[in-house]
Amino acid sequence: MPHKPRPRLLPTVLAALFTVAGLTATQAVPAAAHTTTPTAAATVAAENPYERGPDPTEDSIEAVRGPYAVSDTSVSRLSVSGFGGGTIYYPTTTRDGTFGAVVISPGFTATQSSIAWLGPRLASQGFVVMTIDTLTTLDQPDSRGRQLLAALDYLTDRSRVRDRVDSSRLGVMGHSMGGGGSLEAAKSRPSLQAAVPLTGWNLDKSWPELRTPTLVVGADGDTIAPVATHSEPFYESLPRSLDRAYLELNNASHLTPNTPDTTIAKYSLSWLKRFIDNDTRYEQFLCPLPRPSLTIEEYRGNCPHTS
Repeated sequence: MPHKPRPRLLPTVLAALFTVAGLTATQAVPAAAHTTTPTAAATVAAENPYERGPDPTEDSIEAVRGPYAVSDTSVSRLSVSGFGGGTIYYPTTTRDGTFGAVVISPGFTATQSSIAWLGPRLASQGFVVMTIDTLTTLDQPDSRGRQLLAALDYLTDRSRVRDRVDSSRLGVMGHSMGGGGSLEAAKSRPSLQAAVPLTGWNLDKSWPELRTPTLVVGADGDTIAPVATHSEPFYESLPRSLDRAYLELNNASHLTPNTPDTTIAKYSLSWLKRFIDNDTRYEQFLCPLPRPSLTIEEYRGNCPHTS
């Protein structure tokens, strides 16, 4: 995926000017938390202005809350079109500029309350997150995909927090038919930078046209959308040239994404950070591929990532 060119010469020029002026680089440019020298900090910031938050650790990505304080605002279905309203969760600070954004759809017969736990959890790590209600609880994946995109358009163009959102850094998630909808949304809008279907359901099993980095999450005990007929075919059909991954949860069911789950949060967050924010600090949690464990039945993917 193309990214904006990063200015690389500025730190060197500044260092030279500081030397002429008799100043030290340490005095002129405060050190970043994740570097040992000020010049390196400036270079990192110049190369990726989208990094948000301190250096991640295993503990920080598994935490119930990240470093950002979060506020939320309700969106009435009467005030929008194309989807059924929802809740926006966002970092309260404006010091760090804009944030990438994610919209999340619930599954068949469900409302946003079923996936509400993901809102503050992801927002506290440095995203604007919107959990939505669908037009009807019976909407199918293709409709949910259109509604995810309508919600993204509302979030970036008309919402109260639109000035906090970077409209070039967007992703989608969803549970069950909402997960199938996230694949539909990525198919319709290739500019999306991340998709994460959670125990997704869709009659369409083949997605070779996707150009959005996609993390497919399945559950070994899913009897509603069994991995053999849903998540695995979804993953296997994705282009091999695409950054893609398949996470199969161990000792989990179709409804596991409806309650707080550390493994889902950990790898969803890492995927969104890596591809929406282009934050390579999170690559360490995705590559080398995670090994089977008490919570992971299987993990497949391409490493290192190319985007």
